[in-house]
Amino acid sequence: MEIKDAFILGVVEGLTEFLPVSSTGHLILTAHVLGLPHDEFTKSFEIAIQLGSILAVVFIYFERFIKDYETWKRVILAFIPTGLIGFALYKLIKGYLIGNDLVVVINLFLGGIVLILADRFCERFCYLKDIDELPVKKAPIIGLFQALAVVPGVSRSGATIIGGMLMGLSRRSAAEFSFILAVPTMLMATAYDLFKTGGQFESSQWELLGVGFITAFFTAMVSVKLFLKFLNSHGFTIFGVYRMIVAILYAAAFLL
Repeated sequence: MEIKDAFILGVVEGLTEFLPVSSTGHLILTAHVLGLPHDEFTKSFEIAIQLGSILAVVFIYFERFIKDYETWKRVILAFIPTGLIGFALYKLIKGYLIGNDLVVVINLFLGGIVLILADRFCERFCYLKDIDELPVKKAPIIGLFQALAVVPGVSRSGATIIGGMLMGLSRRSAAEFSFILAVPTMLMATAYDLFKTGGQFESSQWELLGVGFITAFFTAMVSVKLFLKFLNSHGFTIFGVYRMIVAILYAAAFLL
């Protein structure tokens, strides 16, 4: 991997982390186009640069992070099932699921269909305009939806947004809950992966991580703001269709 590769992957990560399209699937596909081997460092790189995207959310929602207890209460309750499942399945995820092309294709395509159906559901039944209106007992259910994203191609953002809408959150509120829930989730995932593998990195590899991190941060800042603006007048159907198209392209690149 070279600096330009790290930069490109950082842009892809920042653009897709908070969209319901599977950032992992896009990173794997981009790495393939760049001719990068999907070795242990590349896998860790794809996990670690997510921290840049997460810190962009902290920056955007900083005031809410330090003042809104009600939101944090729901975020913590949603995080618990995700953290437990992710920790228990870490070896399976890193050793088998990440890099399994068939798994990515299937989940990209099926996830697109489910996202379209959930968007239709939301047109009639999503009545909660703010995260703090979400009944506390429903927060762990959204966390269980997020836990599905341990499987590459599902999309953490997509699963959480779908779970939020099914629990009654409006499209925008479901997206914002997904953003904020990503902070403890991805911090834990990144910290754990770096703890397990960081000692094996060379100085040049840390430089690549730095480039990817910084690029992902600034790209995510733009992506999140544009995404929320888009949701003011649109739904998620276009993302569902996009997922299915990407699944077909992914299958053509890796499976045919």
